[in-house]
Amino acid sequence: MGFKIAVAGATGNVGREMLNILSERGFPADEVVALASSRSVGTEVSYGDKTLRVTNLDTYDFSDTDICLMSAGGAVSQKYSPKIGREGCVVIDNSSAWRYDSEVPLIVPEVNADAISMFSKKNIIANPNCSTAQLVVALKPLHDRAKIKRVVVSTYQSVSGAGKDGMDELFNQTRAVFVADPIESKKFTKRIAFNVIPHIDVFMEDGYTKEEWKVLAETKKMLDPKIKVTCTAVRVPVFIGHSESVNIEFENEITADEAREILREAPGCLVVDKHENGGYVTPYECAGEDATYISRIREDATVENGLNIWIVSDNLRKGAALNAVQIAELLVNRGLIKPRKQAA
Repeated sequence: MGFKIAVAGATGNVGREMLNILSERGFPADEVVALASSRSVGTEVSYGDKTLRVTNLDTYDFSDTDICLMSAGGAVSQKYSPKIGREGCVVIDNSSAWRYDSEVPLIVPEVNADAISMFSKKNIIANPNCSTAQLVVALKPLHDRAKIKRVVVSTYQSVSGAGKDGMDELFNQTRAVFVADPIESKKFTKRIAFNVIPHIDVFMEDGYTKEEWKVLAETKKMLDPKIKVTCTAVRVPVFIGHSESVNIEFENEITADEAREILREAPGCLVVDKHENGGYVTPYECAGEDATYISRIREDATVENGLNIWIVSDNLRKGAALNAVQIAELLVNRGLIKPRKQAA
């Protein structure tokens, strides 16, 4: 007997992707339920070759559900995840609501799979921020080899990270440019079409944005609290796929060739790094793909033991939906949960 899985926020970009990936990867589910707010009840979403009708999250009974993939936003998760966890259903949450809770594991399976063992404290597991997920997948094998001291990250984040409204705004503004219509900015603080915006999430007192702080805090929690991290997060006019320019300073010597070989063998990584025109990956090529792509690996002569790398990944997949499903697979494969219907 398989598991019963609920996807909360099933009508959003990430929720729909979660349903796609559950089907693609053949997750051992006997039943999958699509959940959303009352205004989306009755909406139809796809799950493989099936169509699911959306049920109301507010009234759903989780008592016989094994895993809830939660992608309904931080406020909703704060309200519902503890209740769901108390009903014995494990919540894998995609929002920032639980990432910094000391009793909630923050997991990227390729990076810190063993941390999942503490999930039972609250029956909640946190999914990292989309830009952090792809970063730590690439950093982990390099840290194991040469011990990272400091990381400087500049992100180039697609509009899908801001949800459907962000994608719609880029589309509508781009069309408006070509037909000379007025350009309206609602989702973003400035025009995004044919522009870049060095501002994601709210500003904090020190001048950094919350998005930039997330990269710092989550990298430390998952990889090593001693690593120094600084970040500039930028929104770019790309629909899907986050890119990152990363400068890394190590304690021990490591060459670009060594890093290239390490990353080629690392789980979740795919190296495309030819020193020629087009010998690298852009967000356009990574859309719809599971891997974290790494290109432009080269030594930084301005610091001792420094490297520069370029990281690209589909933010809706590895940055959100895929990672959540991989966490669910980890629970199952390690025997940490059993189907509740079978147990009954």
